[in-house]
Amino acid sequence: MFTLFRKQAIDYFSKEEKEKIRAAIEEAEEKTTGEIRVFVEHFCKHHDAIDRAREVFHSLKMNETFNKNAILLYLALQHKKLAIYADEGIYAKVDKGFWDEALHKMQEHFKHEKYAAGILDAIQIIGKALAEHFPANGETMKNNLPDELVFGKN
Repeated sequence: MFTLFRKQAIDYFSKEEKEKIRAAIEEAEEKTTGEIRVFVEHFCKHHDAIDRAREVFHSLKMNETFNKNAILLYLALQHKKLAIYADEGIYAKVDKGFWDEALHKMQEHFKHEKYAAGILDAIQIIGKALAEHFPANGETMKNNLPDELVFGKN
């Protein structure tokens, strides 16, 4: 049978892992006005993963949060590249060591192909920072962005 659609990308995560990641994002976001998303693709279209993360961040409209406190975890698994891209509100609140720690936690798991575990650790670290600097309040508690993993087309 002929089809115009590309074959689905190799799935790096089981159904259970996807659900754990979605639930971890939801749990973290219950304590903050911030937003967390995870974007996964095979190959990074740019030399530097942070450039691709910035592009994805804007294409997902993550730059439109009221407090400028959205964070994207970007992974290009075949190229073994990852980045954390944060909007200016949260980026200004934490030091470089914070971002390095979150990346290091993910890298440690990724060395053993434990991608879900690495993402879960990073979500926990990021969620704590968002809750500290942008705590939840009744007036602004609206989940503006989906919590599910986003998969690129490559």
